[in-house]
Amino acid sequence: MGVFRLGYRKILIPSRNWIVGPWPGSSYSMHSPPPISTPPPSPPATSRGSWRSLVLRLAVTLGLMALALRGVDAASLREQMAATQWRWWGIGLVVALCLQVMGGIRWAALARPLGFDFPLRFFIARFFEGSFFGLFLPTSIGGDVFKAYRLSDTAHGRLLAGCTVLADRLSGLAALVVVGSTAFLAREWSLGSISTILLGATLLASVMIPVRLAVGALDRIVAALPPHLRIGRFLSGLLPYQRQPGLFVRAIAWSMFVQMGVAIVVACAGRAAGAPLPLSYWFEIVPVVSLAMVLPLSIGGLGVREEGLTRMLAPAGVPAETAIAIGLLWFLTTIVCGLVGGALFLTDRSPSTSIPNRGARESDAAAERIPTA
Repeated sequence: MGVFRLGYRKILIPSRNWIVGPWPGSSYSMHSPPPISTPPPSPPATSRGSWRSLVLRLAVTLGLMALALRGVDAASLREQMAATQWRWWGIGLVVALCLQVMGGIRWAALARPLGFDFPLRFFIARFFEGSFFGLFLPTSIGGDVFKAYRLSDTAHGRLLAGCTVLADRLSGLAALVVVGSTAFLAREWSLGSISTILLGATLLASVMIPVRLAVGALDRIVAALPPHLRIGRFLSGLLPYQRQPGLFVRAIAWSMFVQMGVAIVVACAGRAAGAPLPLSYWFEIVPVVSLAMVLPLSIGGLGVREEGLTRMLAPAGVPAETAIAIGLLWFLTTIVCGLVGGALFLTDRSPSTSIPNRGARESDAAAERIPTA
C-alpha cells in the first residue's frame, strides 16, 4: 500500500497498478479509482458540551429554587396552594392567551416589511410555539431562537428572521422599562391618575423619539461600521424598516398594552393566592421581575421569578409562602400557554419553505446604495 502526496491529497492506494491524477479541475483523470474507505463520522463535538451545559443550568435552577424556598414552611405552602381561588387564575389565563395572540400580531407587523408574507395565523402559531420551547431553554427569551429558526429554512432567511425577533424583543423591553419606571416614580412621588398618565406619556416619548431617529439613520450607521464586522450585515437586514420609520413606534405602543396585560395576569395570580394588592403595585414589580428573568440564569425563569416576587412583595406584607404561590401560579399560566404552542408544533412540524425574497432584495439593494468610507 502506497501513500501519494505530490501536491495532491494524501491517498492510500491498495495496489501499485492504480494511476492517480489530480482532483477534478485539472487536465488529468483518475483511471479505475480504488475504493477509498473513510472512517465513520464521529459524534458532534458539541453534544457532550451541550449535556454539560444542560446539567449546569438544571443545577443553577434547582439552586435558585432552593434559595427562594429557604425558610418557607412546606406545610404552609401546600395549604396556600390548596386554598387557591382558581377562578381568578382562570381569568389570568384567558388574558395570557389573548396576550400571546397580540404578541403574534405585533411580530407579524415587524416581519412582513422584511418579506415574510405569511398569514396572520402563521405568526400567532409560531409565537405560541416559542412560548413552548421557552419552557425548556435558558432565560425567558430562549424561545426567540426557535421562532427565528421556524420562520425560514435558509441561512439568509433565518438571519432576517433573527432581525424580526430582535425588533420584537426590543420593542417589548422598551415598553417593559416604560411601564415599570412609570409605576415606580408614580408611587415614589405620590402622583395622581392624570399625573401618572402624563409621566408615562413623557417616558414613552423619550423612548420613541430616539428609536425613530435611529431607524431613520440606519443606513448611515451601517456605512460607518467596518465592513468586516458581522453586526453590519445584521443591521443591513433592518434597512427595509427605513421605509416605515413609524413601525417601531407603533410596535412599542402595542407592547405597552402587552406588558400591562402581563401585570394583570400576575395580579390575577395574586388574587388567586390571597394577595389583593392594587394593580399599580403589580405594574411596578412585574416589569422588574420580568427583566430579571431575561438573565441567563435558569431554565424558564424558575427560581428567579419566585425569589424576585418574594423580595419585592415583602415590603407590602405578603408572606413568603404567598409570594412563592404567586410565582408558581404565574409559571403554571406560562406552562399552559406553552402547551398550546406544543400542540400547534405537533400539528405542523415542517420548516417554513418561504424565502423572504422581497425583504432580502430590499435589504441587499439598500446595502449596495450605502456609500463606503
